[in-house]
Amino acid sequence: MLIIGLTGGIASGKSTVARLFRGLGVPIIDADEISRELVEPGSICLDQIAAEFGNVILDSDSRLDRRKLRELIFNDPSARRRLEAILHPAIRREMQCRVDKLDSPYCILVIPLLIEANQRDLVDRVLVVDVAVDVQRQRLRERDHATETLIDAMLSAQTDRQTRLAAAEDVLTNDSNLADLDQQVRSLHQRYQTLAASHG
Repeated sequence: MLIIGLTGGIASGKSTVARLFRGLGVPIIDADEISRELVEPGSICLDQIAAEFGNVILDSDSRLDRRKLRELIFNDPSARRRLEAILHPAIRREMQCRVDKLDSPYCILVIPLLIEANQRDLVDRVLVVDVAVDVQRQRLRERDHATETLIDAMLSAQTDRQTRLAAAEDVLTNDSNLADLDQQVRSLHQRYQTLAASHG
């Protein structure tokens, strides 16, 4: 089975692209979705995170307070690395487990930090959703109501646009409208089906 790694900068449109591929019947395994499942109350990962950062990152229902955690890790690179050390190995194991259960010509792993976390070995090809940095900033302001300081921190926590593009075998440009993006996805879907047919 051909394994595609879908990545891109924050607010580039990865979730939209994944939804379009899913609509074509392509199995999608999303690292962010797995991450949310792994930190449900009572989970080993949540216990480890609370032990590392304190109960301040839990809400009144003992669930992970994502906003507090996000502000903490984006303002402290060492805190981000400590969180990643807890979550990344667990996410990787779960992604591989789900891939092993699939029976499909190809699948897509949505991994926002594919380049940064050196997870290129998990996939056969890298697909980058690309968008200009000023568009990312605008979307973060509108979507997350993020401050400029937080936006700067979120963008600097990821690899730069040029490095991401250099790692890509395929690129989707998400600077127009949904119809244009859908057409790009359909074209890539045909290409991936052809590649999958000859994939060892």
